[in-house]
Amino acid sequence: MSNLVAVIMAAGKGTRMKSKLPKVMHSLAGKTLIEHVLDTVSHAGIERTLVVVGHGREGIEACIHQRAEIVVQEDQLGTGHAVMQAIPFLEDAHTVLVLSGDQPLLKSETLLALVKMHEAQGASATVLTAYLDQPFGYGRIVKDGENLVKIIEEKDATSAEREIKEINTGTYCFKGAALRNALTSITTQNAQGEYYLTEVFEIFSNRKEKMLTYCTSDSHEALGINSRGQLAEAEAILRKNILEHWMAEGVTLIDPASTFIDAEVHLAQDVTILPFTRLMGKTRIEEDVVIGPQTSLENCVVRCGAEVIYTVAKDAVIGERCHIGPFTYLRPGTNLEAEVKIGDFVEIKNSWIGKGAKVPHLSYIGDAQIGKSANIGAGTITCNYDGVHKHTTKIGDYAFIGSNTNLVAPVEVGEHAVTGAGSTITKNVPAESLAVERSQQVIKEHWHRE
Repeated sequence: MSNLVAVIMAAGKGTRMKSKLPKVMHSLAGKTLIEHVLDTVSHAGIERTLVVVGHGREGIEACIHQRAEIVVQEDQLGTGHAVMQAIPFLEDAHTVLVLSGDQPLLKSETLLALVKMHEAQGASATVLTAYLDQPFGYGRIVKDGENLVKIIEEKDATSAEREIKEINTGTYCFKGAALRNALTSITTQNAQGEYYLTEVFEIFSNRKEKMLTYCTSDSHEALGINSRGQLAEAEAILRKNILEHWMAEGVTLIDPASTFIDAEVHLAQDVTILPFTRLMGKTRIEEDVVIGPQTSLENCVVRCGAEVIYTVAKDAVIGERCHIGPFTYLRPGTNLEAEVKIGDFVEIKNSWIGKGAKVPHLSYIGDAQIGKSANIGAGTITCNYDGVHKHTTKIGDYAFIGSNTNLVAPVEVGEHAVTGAGSTITKNVPAESLAVERSQQVIKEHWHRE
């Protein structure tokens, strides 16, 4: 589709959002609105995309990571003015697909169907439309029979025109040459005093140029995000679609109403998600995993057969057949090999835990390397921070760390070594050794505090 260029309008502030963020930078199911639109365009196979930016341009540019060419609209003077800024980057031979950066529910299949109709019929312009029972706020499609006459904005419509149910979604296909020529003739003679892109359709009509409409069967695709309420509405629709997709792919959701899965999460067959669970970011869950209840995972990998309950984890890898929780906190950099047990009230950060190792309860493990089948007793603390630098603790295979041990890093405990309960270990412990550090117990008989 090398002749097809997408132009995404993303310059508006979105005043009704009442936010310091530009409108297209608000998040929906784990991705910004502009990222949703860019993904839709990419999945449609469109190789070149221009994004028109204005308000908050630095943040938008950083967000899209060079996924598109940037066009700057210094003054936001309407949709027509936005597209004018892209014209120097377009050729007359191009088919130009114009979209809004605040419509995250558009589907790539719909865009492809729109383009196919447009090119097959040789139209100067084709409009993506939808039917709404309550069309308030949307531009109306005015036709003479099946022929498109014009698009009239809500504020400029007559009473009769406001009764029209077919609405403009804000997505269009144009012949490049026709669009270029029509934009030179649009004016600001309207209620908003702006350059409306929709005015080009009246110009095409006056010139007897061919105009078509393609109506989507899913009216949700027309939903533009202009307020927090519309953002919440779109969130509910998209999350429902995501849940239905994964159930169709063989995932069990015990209570979909209390399950939240972001758009970029991937789940394998025979995963079970228990209630009040949230999977965020680019989390990947492999087969036969049980997640939840009341678990939150962000950008995590969970390997086959693991069980993760009542847990919060971010940027962590959980190995095959691990058992995590309840009430576990896995922080970034945590990497658990197979069959690891992490129990209640354990926090792990930036640590590698070997196969079959156990950290059953009430411990903090930070900046540590723990060998296979090691056992970490209750209340163990890695004292990894000296107030200036973080230091590493290394615990060998099959080591046994007694309850309430403090490991003052940097320190190493060798393979098969043991530390006595209540010890503060400040020196390396050789393999197969016992390290005990305690004050001598003193008993004073017949002592009574008055």
